[in-house]
Amino acid sequence: MDEIKLYNTSAEREVYENKAALYAIVMSLEHLERAFAHDSISATEYTAECNKLLLQCKTVSQMVNNPDLIKFTQQYRLSCSAALRRLEVGVPSTIEHGTASGLTGNNAKLVAKTVQDFITTMDALSMNMTSVDKLHPLLTDLLQSVNAASFLPPDYRWKASFRDWLIRLNKMKASDELDEEQARQLLFEVEQAYSDFKNILESHE
Repeated sequence: MDEIKLYNTSAEREVYENKAALYAIVMSLEHLERAFAHDSISATEYTAECNKLLLQCKTVSQMVNNPDLIKFTQQYRLSCSAALRRLEVGVPSTIEHGTASGLTGNNAKLVAKTVQDFITTMDALSMNMTSVDKLHPLLTDLLQSVNAASFLPPDYRWKASFRDWLIRLNKMKASDELDEEQARQLLFEVEQAYSDFKNILESHE
């Protein structure tokens, strides 16, 4: 039987190799999510590995011309709903839901860090730093700090708001920027969240 070649040039070979790499990353992320859900890996190990895979996926996706990952997984018949959810959010579950930090509760260090994250994010938006690569890490840190504050009530609605913004940013390119209306809305929400945070904190003193 004659050998069937998938490619005829080095460029075509690179395309297949990059797709194979993306396939492997998505499946690794799926297994990682399942392992964490079944408590087979520590939160610290999970967070580090998940961050690495998310970064690798972004890098390789650019090399494959940013494919629609849902269509990509359907095309290659991948069962990876957990990985797709994590890729949609763009941060590990420990950060999304607040289990990554060893600093929790209502102590001075946690409060100081949360206040700092609020102010840093507000300052960035006020100075028109609206690119995805600038805002995504700031919002990630802010969400992580807010999630770690156990004195905040379960219905503190800004957690979901920050998560939604992260999902929105994660669907954009790193060089993309929020338009004026989006930036204004995000600044308004962060300011309102900060005000609510201070009010709740004062009520616990």
